[in-house]
Amino acid sequence: MRPTPTTTGTGQLTVAAAPLDHWDEIVGWTADEGWNPGDGDIALFHPTDPGGFFTGRLGDRTVSAVSVVNHSADYAFLGFYLVAPDLRGQGLGLATWRAAVPHAGARTIGLDGVPAQVDTYRRAGFRPAHDTLRYTGRPTPGGPLSPDVHPVTAAHLDAIAAYDRRCFPADRRDFVARWLTAPGRTARVHLRDGEVTGYGVLRPAHEGHRIGPLFADTPATAEALFDALTAELDPAAEVSLDIPEPRSDALALAASRGLTPRSHTVRMYTGPVPPADPARTFGVTSLELG
Repeated sequence: MRPTPTTTGTGQLTVAAAPLDHWDEIVGWTADEGWNPGDGDIALFHPTDPGGFFTGRLGDRTVSAVSVVNHSADYAFLGFYLVAPDLRGQGLGLATWRAAVPHAGARTIGLDGVPAQVDTYRRAGFRPAHDTLRYTGRPTPGGPLSPDVHPVTAAHLDAIAAYDRRCFPADRRDFVARWLTAPGRTARVHLRDGEVTGYGVLRPAHEGHRIGPLFADTPATAEALFDALTAELDPAAEVSLDIPEPRSDALALAASRGLTPRSHTVRMYTGPVPPADPARTFGVTSLELG
């Protein structure tokens, strides 16, 4: 995409897809906003659609950002919608949005928005689907670890990617491989008779750790994965898990392990969502990428 210049009240804003090294500053903004980014997440997000990570600049200063990541021919996800705090309320966010959203073409776009922005997203054509609740706390042990849970190896990756496609609205095989094998991450797979019946990933974050995704066939499988992922954490370490509110058994799992609700976002879409099985979602991958 060629840079899009737009005249605003603060000068000429130029919006363009930005390389990975320009996004370190944006990740810092998300930490300041309390989003608690995972360590190294952006390096794993960016290759999914390098042309979908946009920044707005006034001269040499980055002042706004939004990602519009195309996961497939039918589905895109919007995240990182931010404006520098001292420049908000001057149209920079809207101008950045208008320049970036066409990247999705005719795809359905999903997002997880803060409640204060829901009306803004409605005016842009998004409709609420459900709340997503962030549960956080120091995990309490759940009992003996299941022998059906195993560390993820390269031999598991194809089967896990196929399982992931049942849980997510697009095939994201390459992303899943990166997400599972990046340094510092703990990835576990649940196997029954050699078949994948769930998987989960724990990663260090700006504060504590985050689990995502946590996908499983049953609550018992999700519990076994959660316990295996958190088994070796320092007892003082906090863990966060983002759960779609309709998933009452997922909320019950989080509560049973000592986590409590801290914040929530609203999942919204512009149109029909490609098929996926929500019953397997006990924790989403990321609020920034879906």
